[in-house]
Amino acid sequence: MKIGKSSGCHQRADRSFFWHGYQFPVCARCTGVGLGYLVGGLLYLKIHFSIEVCLSMCIIMFVDWHVQYLGIKESTNVRRLFTGIICGAGYMQLMIYIFKYLIKIILKR
Repeated sequence: MKIGKSSGCHQRADRSFFWHGYQFPVCARCTGVGLGYLVGGLLYLKIHFSIEVCLSMCIIMFVDWHVQYLGIKESTNVRRLFTGIICGAGYMQLMIYIFKYLIKIILKR
């Protein structure tokens, strides 16, 4: 739980999954983002999303959060998980693009 807290997650029990009576160390959305990082990295080996698609994937999670924040519709843990996965995958591919670009610049020196 200390690792989850140090990652910046709020760790609210009502927004977290439980396994055999034990709360996940991060909330459903952070769980999704973490899984999304893995999915995005693995997908990059076969599929490269465009930067626009990656940004759109990140916006999906923000929209889910914002709709809930405004009180329009309460999000569910399953929706938090899936929007987190989508955002995490898009974010990871963006990071790969940025790292590749930086490496290209460094190697040109």
